[in-house]
Amino acid sequence: MKAYWIAALLAAGTAHAHVTVAPASAPAGAYATLVFKVGHGCDGSATTGITVALPEGVTAKPMPKPGWTLNLVEGKLATPLQQHGKTIATAVREITWRGGPLADAYYDEFTVQAKLPDAPGRYVFKVGQQCEKGRIDWADVEPAAGPASAPASKTPAPVLDVVPAGMPMHHH
Repeated sequence: MKAYWIAALLAAGTAHAHVTVAPASAPAGAYATLVFKVGHGCDGSATTGITVALPEGVTAKPMPKPGWTLNLVEGKLATPLQQHGKTIATAVREITWRGGPLADAYYDEFTVQAKLPDAPGRYVFKVGQQCEKGRIDWADVEPAAGPASAPASKTPAPVLDVVPAGMPMHHH
């Protein structure tokens, strides 16, 4: 029993050692507030920028943060979207917050309002973390959890599970 608790504590400590997105799931076709949580800097160096790449089918606009500037990169969508009766062919594809610095000893959250796709599935948000010294790309796509899943990456990309509308959501 003691080994179980030690393993649980170690897992809890590493769960916040990377950039995550909350909630972990949301309904298809919905608007959702997505929070990207940054738990540390780059090998002790303070964070000075966070860049979130939006997966195909997801559109979003960021929440401004005091002490940080925003840069939005627009791009053409592979498949145009219908929003509010209009066809959207281009949208924000990348959001960058620059500022801080956010010391390694602290964490912070970066928020967007997202319009989620109508198709359920796993949507991967690749995140670049720029620091005073170095950077970390949280971009590794891990297989869905299961008995045959590969070992966990040291730099996993945040993943949002878009579930069919009406299904219960999983929160962290």
